[in-house]
Amino acid sequence: MVDVESIRKDFPILGKGVIYLDSAASSLTPEQVVLKEMEFYREYRANVERGLHRFSQRASEEYETAHEEVAHFIGAKGRENVAMVRNTTEAINLVANSLDWEKGDKIVTTVIEHHSNYITWLRVAQRHGCTVEVVRSNREGIFDLAEFEQSIDDSTRLVAVTHVSNVLGCIQPIKEICSIAHEHGALMLADGAQGVPHIKTDVMEMGVDFLAFSGHKMLGPTGSGGLYIAEEQLESTEPLCIGGGTIRDVSLNSYELAVPPQKFEAGTPAIAQVIGLGEACRYLTGVGMDEVKRWDERLAEKLAEGLSEIDGVEIFGPSDPRQRVGLVSFNVRDMNPHDVALSMDTEYNIAVRSGHHCALPLMKELFGLPDGNARASTYLYNTLEEIDVLLGAVEDIARV
Repeated sequence: MVDVESIRKDFPILGKGVIYLDSAASSLTPEQVVLKEMEFYREYRANVERGLHRFSQRASEEYETAHEEVAHFIGAKGRENVAMVRNTTEAINLVANSLDWEKGDKIVTTVIEHHSNYITWLRVAQRHGCTVEVVRSNREGIFDLAEFEQSIDDSTRLVAVTHVSNVLGCIQPIKEICSIAHEHGALMLADGAQGVPHIKTDVMEMGVDFLAFSGHKMLGPTGSGGLYIAEEQLESTEPLCIGGGTIRDVSLNSYELAVPPQKFEAGTPAIAQVIGLGEACRYLTGVGMDEVKRWDERLAEKLAEGLSEIDGVEIFGPSDPRQRVGLVSFNVRDMNPHDVALSMDTEYNIAVRSGHHCALPLMKELFGLPDGNARASTYLYNTLEEIDVLLGAVEDIARV
């Protein structure tokens, strides 16, 4: 079981008197990650892969080690399979802009996607004459695999599905969807922004061609993230930008790109952030992702059951806590969700998120909620007692 009290000591910000339940937007960062970033600036602040002096050599070693830590964390074959980017959005856009699209190509996605894994494909369709087919779930965010089997056909070029919904917290069967995609020769991209921080991830076992994820949701720094690219796609996947650091050779009339992951990381990278992300992976590995998931389920069960028992409160997402991560969105009677979140902050010192959570198609199509809802999201540093405080606050607000 997760030793929450010990873990909380690594997060000095938790001593500010605020109950932080907004980790789906951005997790907190442990002192170990902060110190690792500071180590770079204090001890070997230099550019990577360009210098022979000791600072550059140390920075390069730490940067490459971070690649290896991240690759190991998601079960990738090697560091060459993980390109470091700023966030999930950039990773998805890299894939969207790297493929050689043809008129008539189909992209299959779902109604529960974050905008980053939705409007990106609408733009591809508009630019290249492709089509986007949207698979719909039930109101809990659960899909019938037969719907994917019906939507994915031999004209499908890419299937893009979130591993975990940032609104409903529901976990999707990525491996099974990936198998359907590959039966038709389609590529599979998984949005791992919410999945990688909470669920032990093995890209080889999942079988995905691409996995996009963000460091700032998994204890890492802002401005850090990764794109896993399967071995079979490394050569054909084009970088989003090219320039310094991405080339093997250049002549007056031609250039040759470097080997992965260098070919995807143009210019001076976010060195400190990447090193920090590597340390975040090391931290989570030390805790154990199976333990993180078990604690998630316990917090989610208490949160969902408690909210559902409050008169005037509607919750969204799976009724079975084993089908969700520690994330529950809800509304209170006819209150605007922003008023709920503001009251939680100013009156109860609880930080939650409110709005459409960058998932307007889901809000409009499944629930008819253009203003969205409130969302409480947990992580390994949250306690059962904090959930009790939240439930008491929501009960108070619902009585008004």
